[in-house]
Amino acid sequence: MELSHIIILLILLGAMAAYVPVFMCLFFTSVAGFLVFTDLPLLLLAQSLFRSLDKFALVVVLFFILCGNIMTAGSIVEKLIKVANALVSWLPGGLGMAGILACGLFGAISGSTVATVVALGGFMIPALLDNGYPEKYTLGLMTTSPNLGVIIPPSIGMILFSMISNVSLEGLFLTGFLPGVMIMLITCVYSYFFFRKKTEIVRMPVPTFMETLIVLKEGFWSLMLIVIIFGGIFSGAFTANEAAVVACVYAFVVEIFIHKSLKFKDVKKITVSSAVTSATLLIIVAGATCFGRYLTLEDIPGKITEAVLYSIQSPVVFLLAMNIMLLVVGMFMDIISATLILGPVFLPMLGAFNIDPLHFGLIMTVNLAIGYCTPPMGVSLYITGAIANRDIIYVSKAVLPFIIIQIAVLLIITYMPGLVLWLPKVMGFV
Repeated sequence: MELSHIIILLILLGAMAAYVPVFMCLFFTSVAGFLVFTDLPLLLLAQSLFRSLDKFALVVVLFFILCGNIMTAGSIVEKLIKVANALVSWLPGGLGMAGILACGLFGAISGSTVATVVALGGFMIPALLDNGYPEKYTLGLMTTSPNLGVIIPPSIGMILFSMISNVSLEGLFLTGFLPGVMIMLITCVYSYFFFRKKTEIVRMPVPTFMETLIVLKEGFWSLMLIVIIFGGIFSGAFTANEAAVVACVYAFVVEIFIHKSLKFKDVKKITVSSAVTSATLLIIVAGATCFGRYLTLEDIPGKITEAVLYSIQSPVVFLLAMNIMLLVVGMFMDIISATLILGPVFLPMLGAFNIDPLHFGLIMTVNLAIGYCTPPMGVSLYITGAIANRDIIYVSKAVLPFIIIQIAVLLIITYMPGLVLWLPKVMGFV
């Protein structure tokens, strides 16, 4: 590694260690690199900044953020939780299972872990504690289960990986279903055996057929949002970009005219809030793109590829090294920045080890999703801690059993690519 590369890395890490906002770290490091280590005009960096935002693929992210905010402000979330309760809450540990299932259903619409934590944590954490569930189990469950928001499609991480790699977004979405279902299933089994003999935990009565039917009827319009998104995308009725817009319009119509949980005056507030969130995301995208531009001009991805290929010959070892590295990166960096910065670095290496980019996109997404609930920078840890008034150390200990489950699923999908690529192959995306 050249001295200039070490200096740039130290500037970036030093800025992050000083709690400088991520987008500012990326901008400052890019500008420093251009000014000190290249003869290129700084105008090239400005052009990269504006071009990074002029991408149609980003429309998907913006509208799924808006859709998630509509559901959070309205009653769709509440109805999804009721459906989940009716299906599993009567089992041992059933209310915890309902939380997992609700996270999966909400994640299948919002595409965001943070949105899932905020929307469901406020509902489920008090409910679980009021029904006698241990606080550590409750916080661990509701900190890690929202990771399904970026594993089960639509996923913001997958959208950004598709943008930088040019792989099929629909195909990448399809890879996320199996690991999402596996995490939900294994966590539910863990909850069942954990509470099977704990008679002091309040169990919901088994709902009658009519009660279940009534809950499903109330939740029909909420569940149809999931059907519309995936049915439309994979039937070819509309693209993923169009699906995000359709989902927003549908959510607004349902909340205003059917559920009547929103007023027209709320539309402006929700839209402005979503615009602020989107702007925060876009400025990170711009910063990461500028930094990526500098890396490309210095041919740093190519040099890293040569070093990796020189020291690693086995695909098994390569994937293990990538998993360890991404898990560590996920502890310090958000999924957006990590995907945009590291994606272009790793992509040139995949051909040498005969790894499908769709497969690697899923591995990267799951790794960085786990980063949402790992200290010191795991956003979900802080949100859950704020809801329950607990410090990060307590929440970090609470999430350990659930992180182990998710890492186990990660290893399965890493070394059994046929499992996750089966569905995209059947649908013709591979």
